[in-house]
Amino acid sequence: MGLSISVVFSSIAGYLLAATTIDPLVLVLLAFGGYCMVGASNVFNQIIERDLDALMFRTKNRPIPSGRVSVINAFVLGVLLTVLGLTILYCINPKTAMFAAISIFLYTSVYTPLKQKTPLSVFAGAIPGAIPFMLGWVAFTGRFDIEPGVLFMIQFFWQFPHFWAIAWFLDEDYKKAGFLMLPTGAKDKGTILQIIIYISWTIIISIVPAFGYSGRLELSWVAAVLIVILGLVFLSFGFKLFKHQTDQSARQLMLASVIYITTLQLVYVFDKII
Repeated sequence: MGLSISVVFSSIAGYLLAATTIDPLVLVLLAFGGYCMVGASNVFNQIIERDLDALMFRTKNRPIPSGRVSVINAFVLGVLLTVLGLTILYCINPKTAMFAAISIFLYTSVYTPLKQKTPLSVFAGAIPGAIPFMLGWVAFTGRFDIEPGVLFMIQFFWQFPHFWAIAWFLDEDYKKAGFLMLPTGAKDKGTILQIIIYISWTIIISIVPAFGYSGRLELSWVAAVLIVILGLVFLSFGFKLFKHQTDQSARQLMLASVIYITTLQLVYVFDKII
């Protein structure tokens, strides 16, 4: 539920950034269609990983491994959500439906099977994870230009520290299923250095609109300063993990990452409105 809501929130933020006039119907279609698409991705993911989910404490009580939902019923639900979501998003414009379809394909057909083979699966997973923020912009304009490209890059770089923080404190659980999630394969300083690097890139990309290189996507200097301050707080949790190397520090970093991306999107939207 939390993941689905965050996807809808990001998509609506992207739409509000692009919109010159707000169409309430499009907002409803975007929210409902996006919710269906992330639901479909999760259903197919849980079908594919049902035996692995049964091995992990975090996922053993999911509907399929716990026996509450059969694979057939889950597959029917996944197909229905996919068809419904794509149809709804196509009613907005074809490109919105296309990017949503790409997201489902990459998540289920690339990211999911790669998790047991290589830590590069996180790179594959970061692509569908970064689509929602730019999807809202495409929903309004019907085009993929520099503006949705910047929105995509912000959430793309953010995915790495966010996901590696989760992979850190769930490392033992992931290993039960044979998932290779940490970039070095271990909870070490090499992993944390990469987390810090990606946080730094996230901050840099996040203030690019303040310099006038992102078309209609603009950011005032006041908003840019707020985002930099927010980013430095985010970065401080990366250094805290580097210092302590504990699961608690990783959980705090994960929470900081969620606060960062949510607040950033709010700052972007309010900066445009004000």
